[in-house]
Amino acid sequence: MGHAKKSAALRSDAQRNRDRILEVALAELTRSAGTPLSAIAKKAGVGQGTFYRNFPSREALVLEVYRYEVEQVADAACELLCGRPPELALREWMDRLAQYAMAKAGLADALREATSARGTMKQVAHGPLTEAVTHLLDANEQAGTIRPGVTPDDFMLAIAGLWLIDPHSDWQARAGRLLDLVMDGLRAGAPGPSSPAGD
Repeated sequence: MGHAKKSAALRSDAQRNRDRILEVALAELTRSAGTPLSAIAKKAGVGQGTFYRNFPSREALVLEVYRYEVEQVADAACELLCGRPPELALREWMDRLAQYAMAKAGLADALREATSARGTMKQVAHGPLTEAVTHLLDANEQAGTIRPGVTPDDFMLAIAGLWLIDPHSDWQARAGRLLDLVMDGLRAGAPGPSSPAGD
C-alpha cells in the first residue's frame, strides 16, 4: 500500500516536472528558437538528467511543446463553455486561439531547426482543434447566438488571417480586430434564443 502511494507520488512529481519543462520551453522557444536546452532546464528548475530523460533531443522537446500547446487550447473550449454563455465562450476561445497562432509562429523556427516535421505539426493540431471548434459552434447554434450551418472548416477559413499576423508586431490588437469582425459575421443572421425547451 505504502509502495503504491509512493510510486503515485513519484508519478505526479514526474508529471509536474514535465509540465513545468513544457511551460517554460513554450515561452522560451517562442521568444527565441535557439534557446539552449540547458537554459530551459535551469529555468524549469530541473536537473539535466531529469530533462533528458523526458526529452532526449531538441526535436522531441519541440514537438512535445507544440502538442502540449494544442492540448491546452483544445481543453480551454470545454472549460470556457462550462463557465460562460456560449457566445462569450466562443469569443474568448478565439483569443486563446490567437495566442496559439503566435506561439506556433514562434515555434516554427525552432521546429525548422529541429526537424522536418511540418506534416507532423498539422496532424497534431487538426483533430483536437476541430473537435473544440465543433463543440463551440454547436453550443452557439443551439443557443441561437450564431447563424445556423457554420462548419468548423468555414470557421477556420474565416480566421485564417490569424496565421499571417507577425508575432513580433502589436499582434494582440490586430488579432482582436480580426476576431471581432469574424464574430460579427457569425452573429449576423443568428435567430436568437428559441422558446425554452426541455433538455
